[in-house]
Amino acid sequence: MDMARFIALAMASLTLGLSGQASDIDRIRMEGLRQPHAQSLLRELTKGVGPRLSGSPGAAKAVDWGVARMKALGFVNVHLVPCKVPHWVRGKAESVSMSIGDRKVPLSACALGGSVATPRRGITSEVVEVQSLEEAAALGSRAKGKIIFYNRPFDPTLVNTFSAYGGAVDQRSQGAVAAAKVGAVAVLVRSMTLSQDDAPHTGAMNYQDGVKKIPAAALSAKAANMLSASLKSRPVVVQMKLNCQTLPDADSASVAGEIRGTTFPDEIIVMGGHLDSWDLGEGAHDDGAGIVQSMEALSILKRLNMAPKRTIRVVLFMNEENGLRGGRSYADLKKAEKHIAAIESDAGGFAPRSFGVTGSESQLAKVQSWLPDLKTVGIERVDKGGGGADIGPLGARGTVLIGLVPEGQRYFDVHHSRNDVFEAVHPRELQLGAIAMAMLAWRLSEEGI
Repeated sequence: MDMARFIALAMASLTLGLSGQASDIDRIRMEGLRQPHAQSLLRELTKGVGPRLSGSPGAAKAVDWGVARMKALGFVNVHLVPCKVPHWVRGKAESVSMSIGDRKVPLSACALGGSVATPRRGITSEVVEVQSLEEAAALGSRAKGKIIFYNRPFDPTLVNTFSAYGGAVDQRSQGAVAAAKVGAVAVLVRSMTLSQDDAPHTGAMNYQDGVKKIPAAALSAKAANMLSASLKSRPVVVQMKLNCQTLPDADSASVAGEIRGTTFPDEIIVMGGHLDSWDLGEGAHDDGAGIVQSMEALSILKRLNMAPKRTIRVVLFMNEENGLRGGRSYADLKKAEKHIAAIESDAGGFAPRSFGVTGSESQLAKVQSWLPDLKTVGIERVDKGGGGADIGPLGARGTVLIGLVPEGQRYFDVHHSRNDVFEAVHPRELQLGAIAMAMLAWRLSEEGI
């Protein structure tokens, strides 16, 4: 660290001790650093519960864990917010391979979430590579009976990896529809990652009413590169076999618990992330990290016996990955309550860098005025625009939406893949995010927005 930055942080710490409000922030930071519990909570969730795809036994176990753990942490009004969720099952023995002459080469692949199965004997067909939905549509009759392979990678010139993801993910979400419209029998999609490894990344895909549903699978980056290289010199035939299915919607719930406000108890600040995860890994960064950061943030205040003026509520939202049913049901069932602000963590458990705020200019300015506090745990700025998928439905009712933005360069190495495990989360970085959320929630509770 250069000397100027060291002095600035030291001065910020000194300033924090000069007022009652600032000393509260100082206490939050020190408690969080001296007694970090986010990692142990994450271990319970990932190792004790595991994958938590909506409708699965793992998701049901996670709901029970959330209730029990919130009660053990001393939160009050611990309750379920029910919702119906999609119930998609991956099935076993999914496989994709390519044939080059007499040689059969396995390709590392996985079904995309929501895909239909192949016929029992699988699908065997020639592959056509494209870079976009528009290129697939332009194939016309040449696509009939073929497997369309979407191979547009992330744009490496974009420093913001979430922007790169946004520029590529339409292949995954809409690729099967575009391919089916020109007569393709299945699609393969390059995984949504910058990492050049052999782990395929799943994620939600969509169908369209009136358009034939065809199977969809993701290839790992290495498998996509191999298939693309082979196609440059000769026709390639691919064999696909997927056994996934969609079952009737299942009963599930989000989990909520809180510390009640002392002065304005009917004004609510929400903190949360999503409890569900995809099924290939343990859902550690996505979004076990956000879940435990929210719980630890409120637990820090509880351990310090800090009584907020406004109610601070943690919500573990169900079904963000393939439906957003938890966020929508929460907003609908709680519409009579006054939510003044909502904070979401759903971008991984890496080192916190900023908060993004969706609200009025004055509301943004107010959060920015708290930046000296937040800088002491690594928050560098407060930007205009932010929030999260689960808290998004609250925005229509005037709630200020705030998203925690951590360091993002490694997030898509693990996102929706077998790499998303407990061991991939750095405990110190995870805890710093929890402390930043605790500080922000406390400021909101004391000063409003």
